[in-house]
Amino acid sequence: MTRMEVKMGGFGGQGMILAGYIIGKAAAVFDNKEAVQTQSYGPEARGGACSASVIIDEKQIDYPLTSAIDVMVLMSQEAYTTYRKLLVENGTLIIDEDLVHLSDEDQKRKVFKIPATKMAQELGRRIVANIVMLGFFTATAKVVTYDAMKQAVLTSIPKGTEELNSKAFEQGYQYGMKLGAPNEG
Repeated sequence: MTRMEVKMGGFGGQGMILAGYIIGKAAAVFDNKEAVQTQSYGPEARGGACSASVIIDEKQIDYPLTSAIDVMVLMSQEAYTTYRKLLVENGTLIIDEDLVHLSDEDQKRKVFKIPATKMAQELGRRIVANIVMLGFFTATAKVVTYDAMKQAVLTSIPKGTEELNSKAFEQGYQYGMKLGAPNEG
C-alpha cells in the first residue's frame, strides 16, 4: 500500500473526530502501518463544521497534514461544500446520501452512498451513524482491514455500548459489500 490520505467531514456531534481516530488506530495498532490523525473544529463546536484527516502509509510519515485526499467521507452538506475540492481527481467520495447532495460535476466521480444516519436511527440511536459509516468505509474504501477496524471500533467506544456499535458497524459493512462497484460516471 502506498500513502493514503483520508478526510472525514461533518458537523460537530456526528462523531467525525472519533471516526478519524478509529481509522488511525485501526491502521497503526491493528494493521501495523504508520498513521497520523489531525482534526479541526468550527467555532461552534456541536453543530459547527468539523473534520478529521488521517494519513496511512507503510513507511514513516514525515509531515502530518494532508495535501491530496484519496478518500473523503462526508456526512453534512457544509462539509461537502467546504472540502470537496480537496479530493484528488480519481479519489473516492463516500457520503451520507440523505445529508449530502452532490453537484453535477461530482456525479461523475467514484461515489459510494449510504443512508448512514437513517440506518443508525433504525438501530435506535442516531449517534452511531459514524460507526455505520466506518463499516461502510471499511467495505468500500479498502484502506484498512475488516478485523483491524472492528477491533479499533470495539476498543474505542464507551463500555456498555459494544453490542449497539457492533451492530452499527456490521450494518454499514454489509451495505457496502452488497454495493459492489461504485458509481463511476
